Amino acid sequence: MNPVHDPTTCAVAACAEIIGSKWTALLVHDMSEGPRRFSELEHSCLGISPRTLAERLRALEHEGILVRRSYPERPPRVEYELTEKGQALLPIIDAMRGFGHDWLPHLHAH
Repeated sequence: MNPVHDPTTCAVAACAEIIGSKWTALLVHDMSEGPRRFSELEHSCLGISPRTLAERLRALEHEGILVRRSYPERPPRVEYELTEKGQALLPIIDAMRGFGHDWLPHLHAH
């Protein structure tokens, strides 16, 4: 057993560092069905500030989880989409949903 869960040497710690940040799992889940615009993500993550959303999206782009695409339209359009690496997180997100439904009964209404 690894006595120190260092994100540079422990795969679980490294993964937790990426998806453990507040909002990250929700953002990945929201993009699971396709590209999303900033305003769509802001609306679906009720309570997130625009600044926090922008920071999370930049961090996920830096990690290679998503790609930011700008379209030269009027008004300009920007969309965020999961990369192959981001898509690989979806089974983890699905497992989180399953755990929530199975073990957190107060969530069954959602």
